[in-house]
Amino acid sequence: MRRGLGGVIATAAVLMAPAASGQNEIAPSLPPYVGAYQPRGVDEIGLWREQDEGERALVNSPILIRDEALSAYVRNILCKAVGADRCGAARIYILRMPIFNATMSPNGTMRVFSGLLLRVRSEAELAAVLGHEFGHFERRHSLARFKAQRSGTDLLSWAAVFATLGGTYQSYSNFSNIQLSVYGQLFRFNRDQEREADLLGLGYLNRSSLRPQAASTVWQNIMAEQVASASARGLKKPNFEKIAFFSTHPPEAERANILAALAVPDGVGREDGVDRYRAALAPWLSTFLDDQIKLNDFGASDHIIAALAEYGWTAPLLLARGDLYRARGNPRDLAQAAEFYGKAVEMDPSLPDAHRGLGLSLIKAGRRTEGQVALRRYLELKPSASDAGMIHMLVSPSGG
Repeated sequence: MRRGLGGVIATAAVLMAPAASGQNEIAPSLPPYVGAYQPRGVDEIGLWREQDEGERALVNSPILIRDEALSAYVRNILCKAVGADRCGAARIYILRMPIFNATMSPNGTMRVFSGLLLRVRSEAELAAVLGHEFGHFERRHSLARFKAQRSGTDLLSWAAVFATLGGTYQSYSNFSNIQLSVYGQLFRFNRDQEREADLLGLGYLNRSSLRPQAASTVWQNIMAEQVASASARGLKKPNFEKIAFFSTHPPEAERANILAALAVPDGVGREDGVDRYRAALAPWLSTFLDDQIKLNDFGASDHIIAALAEYGWTAPLLLARGDLYRARGNPRDLAQAAEFYGKAVEMDPSLPDAHRGLGLSLIKAGRRTEGQVALRRYLELKPSASDAGMIHMLVSPSGG
């Protein structure tokens, strides 16, 4: 365990040194790709079998998004980032989970969460995250963590036995110190692997046709979302420079700054693929926004919607913002929700859910007659809606 930890820490320290010293360097060049790693020994083969079984369950998962066009598009972005030779080792699954995340297992299974697709704004930003995850795969970080955790827990098991045999205050105190040291090293090990994967991901982008500076933008956007979330909850601004002892990831500010410093300068003029990304995401945008709103994080959701509107407000974005404000339900929120729904209806009169939201907001705000008009239009556009019975009661003369 000690040798494995030291190797990764030393590698990460060397790779991070140029950014720390302020030198004008770029991410290190990539070695030739040697192909997917093949498991060796009983433990590794067992781990691979677990991953294969997990992939078989994933194929039948209810949260798997079975959209061949979207899956092919995301795979194409991975190939743009890491190259055709490397991306052939990955099998991509898109999961309907409204959190910012993607993972890649040692057997080549890459999971991309819908919350990630909602938050990144271009092909270049998505490529930065997918490249980071492929970096974990190429460096076999999951396998290294497996071995380190096994060694650490073995050590703790023996230490607990000796502490019990000793039966003294000092023996229990020594065990507590060993426990803290082992867990601290494991979390530090994870952080160093994240740093190495960041640099590998940036190395892929530096060689690609996409703008590598987007890697830093991803973390800047995540920090802005966290600030918005905290502000809406009445909390103080998060400290992005601070690292917790038991954190598995480096601070966001560190990642944003280093990735910006190590991107090739001539990459600034490369494409981001914003328009292509927006077009690919469009069929799922309303669904992903609805999932995000249901997380009940008003500040983060409002920030995401506003960020998506950077290139112009659309009826689906106005609908989502109306849903967000109506869900919070304060009197002022209902008035604003009705305004957003009204603008959505103006932009797209055929959008039934905008009429529905407008009607419900107006009724809750005490403007029943206007609200009933909007709800009747909703029923005209969507007569077989699942909530048609409830809406009919609201628009009837005695409804309410």
